[in-house]
Order: sequence, then structure tokens, then C-alpha cells
Amino acid sequence: MYHQVRVPESDRDLVRFLWWPYGDLSLPLKEYRMNVHLFGATSSPSCANFALRKTADDGKEKYSEEVCNTVLSNFYVDDYLKSIESESKAIQLVSDLTNLCKDGGFKLTKWLSNSREVLQSVPEDDRAETTKTLDLKNEELPSEKVLGLLWSPQTDRFGFHIKVKERPPTRRGILATVSSIYDPLGFVAPAILPAKQILQNLSKLQLGWDESIPSELLTRWERWLDEVPKLSDFTIERCFKPKDFEESEVQMHHFCDASQKGMVQ
Repeated sequence: MYHQVRVPESDRDLVRFLWWPYGDLSLPLKEYRMNVHLFGATSSPSCANFALRKTADDGKEKYSEEVCNTVLSNFYVDDYLKSIESESKAIQLVSDLTNLCKDGGFKLTKWLSNSREVLQSVPEDDRAETTKTLDLKNEELPSEKVLGLLWSPQTDRFGFHIKVKERPPTRRGILATVSSIYDPLGFVAPAILPAKQILQNLSKLQLGWDESIPSELLTRWERWLDEVPKLSDFTIERCFKPKDFEESEVQMHHFCDASQKGMVQ
């Protein structure tokens, strides 16, 4: 995405770098400047997001309010997610959104949907890699990662791919392991809470980051490590509303008591 946003010529000295031709250190250094934003620069996400939002603002006279608002509300950097109530509306939105982004210099690719009809409306080259050679009439739709979650378009359910790396049982190792489980919507928060409570206890003991932990907490940690791979079998419906459900206002109210140990919601 960053390479689709150009750096103004007046600012290109800020992304200047030196290069030895052919990796030969005996040759004179050459100076280059980036014409586009690069991965790794602190400014790149902000500049790319600004350019994308400017594209939506510029398209307000040409495209519908829904399409422009989709750009403003449903993109996470270069990932786009949105639920549509019907295939026909989804097909039209894909077409309009593709054209709007194209006007701003952005090319949308790797499309994936739980609707085969919507996928068939997308040119094969612009579909997700796993679906390009797929027989959409007979073959099962493959799972894909969506912002760290595993999404199965075939069943329309979210899941988790849990692969815990072996790390030393210290505060540093435990924190790294717990942080590696990406759960932005809190689906598996109850399962992660016991590990966070272990970290809480270690913090209260004021142990160093690489000190050995007490045997009682070590036992609890090893038991958690044995059980956490079971999360790979856990799935949850993406949509909590039945298909063709009549439009209605839905509210969720959550109440809880204070706790010194932790809270999940």
C-alpha cells in the first residue's frame, strides 16, 4: 500500500539512502531517494491512510455516500472488511469501491467472500490467491487470515491458529507467549485470562524479567501451555443475526462487578 502513495519531491531528501552498487564496498557510494513511501518509516501508515481518506473525499460527487463512507470506516490500513445484507448490493459495492480506489491510485486485490456469486463477479486476477484456480461451483472455499483471525468463508466462522513457540518460563517468555495470541474482539479472553493472572502474580512478586519463577506458578503455566492449543478447535459465528432477519435495533448492555484479578467481556 505504501508504494502506491508518492512522496512529494520537496520531501524526498527525508527518505534519502546510500547504496553500494552490486554490494561491492570498493565502489563509490551512490545516493538514492525514494519516490514512494517505504515500509518501516514511522510516517508511512499515516501518509497512506491520509491518501486513502482523501480519495474518499474526492469521490463524493462521483460515488454514493455508502461507498465513500466504506473507505472511511471499513479499512484497517490496507485491509478492508464489511458485511453486506445481499449479494447484489455486495457486487455493486465491490465494483464501485474498486473504481473509487483506482481513481486515487489504489488497486484493490485479494478479494474474498463467503458468497460464491460475489466471488464470481470479481476478475480472477483480483481474487485471493487461494481462490484463483478454485472451481467455485464445486470446491470448498479455503480459510484465510483476516486481521490475525482465521476466517472460513465456507462456514462463515472465525477461528484461531494457535502455534505456541517454545520460550523460557520467565516473565519475559510468558509475556511474549501471551501477547502472540491475537484476539482483537476478545473471543478467547476467558482462556487467556489465567495466563495474564500468572503475569500479574509475577509482577506483584517483583521478579526480574529473566528470573526463574516459583514452582507453583510454573506448574500453572505449564498446565496452561498444555491446554491452549485446544483453542485451534474453537470457532464462532461471524454473523450473530440469522439470514433474511428483519431490520431492528439491537442493544447490548453489560454489567460486571469490580475485580482485583481481572475481567473479561
